[in-house]
Amino acid sequence: MEQTKLNELKQIAAKIRLGVLEGVHAAASGHPGGSLSIADIMAYLYFEELNVRADEPNWADRDRFVLSKGHTAPALYAALALKGFFPESELSKLRHVDSFLQGHPDMKGTPGVDMSTGSLGLGFSTACGMALAAKIDGKDYRTYTIVGDGESEEGQIWEAAMFASHYKLDNLCLIVDWNGLQIDGTVAEVMNPTPHDKKLEAFGFHVISIDGHDLEQIAAAFAEAKTVKGKPTAIIAKTIKGKGVSFMEDQVGWHGSAPNDEQYEKAVVEIKAAM
Repeated sequence: MEQTKLNELKQIAAKIRLGVLEGVHAAASGHPGGSLSIADIMAYLYFEELNVRADEPNWADRDRFVLSKGHTAPALYAALALKGFFPESELSKLRHVDSFLQGHPDMKGTPGVDMSTGSLGLGFSTACGMALAAKIDGKDYRTYTIVGDGESEEGQIWEAAMFASHYKLDNLCLIVDWNGLQIDGTVAEVMNPTPHDKKLEAFGFHVISIDGHDLEQIAAAFAEAKTVKGKPTAIIAKTIKGKGVSFMEDQVGWHGSAPNDEQYEKAVVEIKAAM
């Protein structure tokens, strides 16, 4: 990837992180940890990978994106706002009664959201259906979905994986956000779903393991996924929960806690200093 493009994407990822913090702080609730961990992937998806049109959110031939770990909606909203689906000023209205930015994605109310999610496990299943629909309709669009590592404890995730392999959904790309933490503690202690790579390979996936904060590795993984034929691809992205904010990084308490005014200001200063 050219250095200019790499720098641009790093700036976008930082802006997504700022958008996450703005929304969660303004709402005094939300899920910053897992939203910050996927910011780099979201930046690449919306500003390099996905074929979408901000001025035509329901364009029939667009690529589909499903945020299966729907509680990290702040990252999705920040990416959509930066892409131009709606004004960035809306981010400060997250979870407010008069806002279309609900605590979890709502496909009926928010431009650019392809699927309402929040009940863990359901988003990946829906993404499989979208990918199969493209096959049946002879369409070229691709479907992408991000699943949380804690979410992968859900049995429905593995039913969907079996479905994707059975129907040879090579137009489907699963991204597992492997940050190692969930609301009740470490993923390994709550209900260890690892090894993701071996299990997904056994289910018939082409598996790529990457550093989910390294944009060059992210770019290479998505490029490789497009070359795979006859089977779906899974990208296992090793990330840090709360990435970009020192006091939030790898701290389970920031799974679903909002920063106070002092913490918010400190976090903003840290992210801006790294831009």
